Order: sequence, then C-alpha cells, then structure tokens
Amino acid sequence: MTEPHRQGLNIRNARPEDCETILEMIRELAEFEKLSHQVIATPEDFRKHLFGDQPAAEALLAEWEGNPVGYAIFFTTFSTFIGKPGLWLEDLYVKPALRGKGVGKALLLAGNQLAKDRGCGRYEWSVLDWNQNAISFYESMGADIMPDWRIVRLTREKIERLANS
Repeated sequence: MTEPHRQGLNIRNARPEDCETILEMIRELAEFEKLSHQVIATPEDFRKHLFGDQPAAEALLAEWEGNPVGYAIFFTTFSTFIGKPGLWLEDLYVKPALRGKGVGKALLLAGNQLAKDRGCGRYEWSVLDWNQNAISFYESMGADIMPDWRIVRLTREKIERLANS
C-alpha cells in the first residue's frame, strides 16, 4: 500500500492487536488539540467498533522502520445530493518526530485511494481553525476548506436528554 520511494514507510490496515497503540496515539492527538479531557475510549471500544461484528469505522496504521508512527481512522458516509457514498476521515495523526517525512501524505493518499476504489463521491474531514500547518498541508493536496459549514454535535448525554424529552 505504501509508495515504493518512501524507504522505511509502510501503510497497512490496522489489526485488533493495534488497538492499544492506536489509542496511545489518539491520546497524543488529543493532547495536541488540548482535548485530553474528552478521551474516554478504551482498547476494547476499538476492538468492538473497528473489528467487531458490525464495524463502525476502519483504520490504517503507518509504520516507519517497523515502528507505529501514525494512523488514520475513517468511515463511510452518504451524500443525498450526489447519490454516492463518501469517506469521512475522522483522524489523521503522525507522531511529531516523523512529521515532514511524507507519513501524513501517505496516509491521506491511502484513504484517497480507498475512496476512489469504492466509487466515493467525496472524501472529507474537518480541521481545527487554529491548526494552520494542517490547513496549509490539506490545501497543498488540493483540498477545499469549506468556510460556510459548521459541525453540529449532540454528545451522548445530549442524545439521551433529547430522546427523553
């Protein structure tokens, strides 16, 4: 799955035994985004929802010289306007020491290839408005930053409250 010119880099599908490693990197991402207090996931959550009977998402793992250095988690969406599935990139993370070596680009391209192979009409993700490095990276890859759209969210507590109202 990896581009051959990137010596030492391998992008592969995650496996159940990678759940602890992925969660460790999710905690690193949350710390960078100043959202550590929101991480309540467990390795068992990932085993169930990435590899269980009804997977809700998929993951790719980036390895540099055999060591895990990044991941991408994504899932299928659907656009009623274009009548096609899409791929939503929930997380793209590369350990700071490996940034600038093409790992993030390789993960993004691997997801893009999956979107192409699956006939997706869109490949989408969100980015924090203060993360200019990520915004510039995504724009350099040809992505459009959608200025008119805002994320709308109900947390688990608010889902319960709304259901009971």
